Amino acid sequence: MIRLNYITISLALFLLPCAVASAVERFPPPDFESGYVQPTPTTPGPRQTVYEYIDTAVLFAALALATFLVLKTRKRRAIFVMMIFSLIYFGFWRKGCVCPIGAIQNVALSLFDRDYAVPITITLFFLLPLIFTLFFGRTFCAAVCPLGIIQDLVLLRPTSVPDWLESALRLLAYIYLAAALLFAATGSAFIICRYDPFVSFLRLSGSLNILILGACFLFIGIFIGRPYCRFICPYGVILRQLSRISKWKVAITPDDCIKCRLCEDSCPFGAIKAPTADWPAHDYNKSKRRLAFLIILLPILVLSFGWIGSTLRPVTSRVHATVRLADRIYLEETGRAEGTTDASDAFRATGKDIKDLYAEALDIQARFRLGGWLSGGFVGLVIALKLIGLSLRRHRADYEADRAGCLACGRCFEYCPKEHAKRKLAKETIGETS
Repeated sequence: MIRLNYITISLALFLLPCAVASAVERFPPPDFESGYVQPTPTTPGPRQTVYEYIDTAVLFAALALATFLVLKTRKRRAIFVMMIFSLIYFGFWRKGCVCPIGAIQNVALSLFDRDYAVPITITLFFLLPLIFTLFFGRTFCAAVCPLGIIQDLVLLRPTSVPDWLESALRLLAYIYLAAALLFAATGSAFIICRYDPFVSFLRLSGSLNILILGACFLFIGIFIGRPYCRFICPYGVILRQLSRISKWKVAITPDDCIKCRLCEDSCPFGAIKAPTADWPAHDYNKSKRRLAFLIILLPILVLSFGWIGSTLRPVTSRVHATVRLADRIYLEETGRAEGTTDASDAFRATGKDIKDLYAEALDIQARFRLGGWLSGGFVGLVIALKLIGLSLRRHRADYEADRAGCLACGRCFEYCPKEHAKRKLAKETIGETS
């Protein structure tokens, strides 16, 4: 049976770039004789190539150290120190750019626009966390990602979220991923970067709307652990599925689980799964019938949501500047709009034929129609697989960290008596040898 993790992993592999290039400022800004002063940019400017490679090397080192701390040292305090370093360097120093989350869009655009090449450093920022997750679980989320860390720091009164509600809210991340890929592939917008809720805090500047959005996430984060990471982050969707098949994983106890239940409520992200009881025969048979029905329903949901995505073409395509310009020119030409805009004046000054503009806009809308089928079908597939997952039940004999949901924060280590016994034994052994 098709599993959700394999579908998303295939999507991640599909995003591998076809070409890479170095991002440099090729020409200096012109000197204006009219006294015009260029406005201060609101996003970080291009860095010299050497610094880009330094950033990549720091990312690799941070991932390696975070992995060591999570899987070997197993101490929350050490992980916390690593978190502070990552927040300072990748967040406030690097101002959250380039980040692996936003790199999804660069990779998607490179696959559909032959004139766009992904800088090699962006490619590495996109791939390195995926590779580490494939082998070691979500250690990137644990102590490297500044967006996750800034939420972790404000978590003061963690409240659990019911499993059914968490599963439903996670659907938002899949919808966001589908929309981000659609807009990036069509060259319309990089919505992940545009609506990054924490960019204003990391850059100590930004629009009021984004500041309010980030403040709302941080306020919610006081009670709900990492709400953006768990329910919105499109990169987290890919990391979740890769972590399901990771070679090594976070284990709550370094030894056999004694079912002491001390770790039961230690995870603020709801990633600790309790042992399961035997499934009554009546419930088992009922779930089998439900599973058969949902498998039949799967293609219907895929086609239905694909059709919905395609019918949204008039709305979604207006995100593209060319389509908006064509609409405006049409309204002005037909007398349905008074006056002109800067964009329409600039177009007329070029002397280009309006018919060519209309043809280009229609071509873009056709791409949105195909993209709507694909993105809508993807969302429908995710919904169908989530419903199918409700009819499946996995047997667990011990308390385990859920592979997909575990953010490797290390909190549960401090609650395990076997972990403390191991540390005490290690100290005694060191004392005897010294």
